[in-house]
Amino acid sequence: MESTRTRLIKILSAERDSYISGQALSDALNISRNAVWKHMKELEKDGYEIEGKPRKGYRILSFPDKLSSNTLQWGLHTNWLGQHTIHKSSTPSTQFVAHQAAREMAAHGTVVIADEQTQGRGRMNRSWYSAKEKGVWMSIILRPGIQPYLAPQLTLMSAVALADALRRHTGTKPLIKWPNDILLSGKKTAGILTEMQAEQDQIQYVVIGIGLNVNHQETDLAEDLQGRATSLYLETGKTWQIKELVQDILQSFEKTYEQYIDNGFPAIKDRWEKYGFKIGEKITAKTLKDSWKAKFLGISEDGALILQTENGETKQLYSAEIDWFERNGQ
Repeated sequence: MESTRTRLIKILSAERDSYISGQALSDALNISRNAVWKHMKELEKDGYEIEGKPRKGYRILSFPDKLSSNTLQWGLHTNWLGQHTIHKSSTPSTQFVAHQAAREMAAHGTVVIADEQTQGRGRMNRSWYSAKEKGVWMSIILRPGIQPYLAPQLTLMSAVALADALRRHTGTKPLIKWPNDILLSGKKTAGILTEMQAEQDQIQYVVIGIGLNVNHQETDLAEDLQGRATSLYLETGKTWQIKELVQDILQSFEKTYEQYIDNGFPAIKDRWEKYGFKIGEKITAKTLKDSWKAKFLGISEDGALILQTENGETKQLYSAEIDWFERNGQ
């Protein structure tokens, strides 16, 4: 259900060229005129420029660029994803906040987003540096009606949705490094972290974390990442509006998720392989017991890595450490 403030923004946005009386807003929202005035003041704190005139009413003069739960709603064309958002100016991790919200029965499609993370993390508890107002740091709460063993497919699905959004929004040519990284010019610009709470045969919820470097300059990247990581700014020379980028990502994610739920993983698989990094090339796969060179053929119908060993044997791997950059040791 939309919040009162979200509905207020939509009413004002639809009538930008004319005033709407306080009484008309009060009737439409089923709140008092004093409550309408209080909501207006909260919107002004978010950066909305609102004009109010006696005997005429209110109208929005300009919309803020900064990110908040309110501003994210304006221009977001989704049916369920991001219709409820939790915004933090700073938080240790959006994953932490999302897990807590999910345990408190936050709705399917709730988005947790932050200007800054102080303890951001990726797969295998690797740290993720999340500079303030430089990137997209968000987590999405999902309650999918799929079996728990299929949950890893959601990482691959999310990568496709993110790659699609970046290609359309920025004109870049992203590649997906199995299973969860987005590369530009061979350097990491985004990562995806999927975490699940489930019983044996039922998922209670899934949290999809997305970290995307957007307006980082070289000096904004951690010293040990320089040369291995990049950002949209470094790749395009342009500064990007975070809010608009987030909206495009959410719209792409909702569409791709619905295709996955309606049609299963095969359609996602074909799209993933179009972005697949190093498909057709030699890589080195490492498990706890073995290490071997192999040709990366693609992914299977259930999302496993398909490799062809040097003796022609085909193997499927669901979990492995892959050496993608043998020559330069990245």
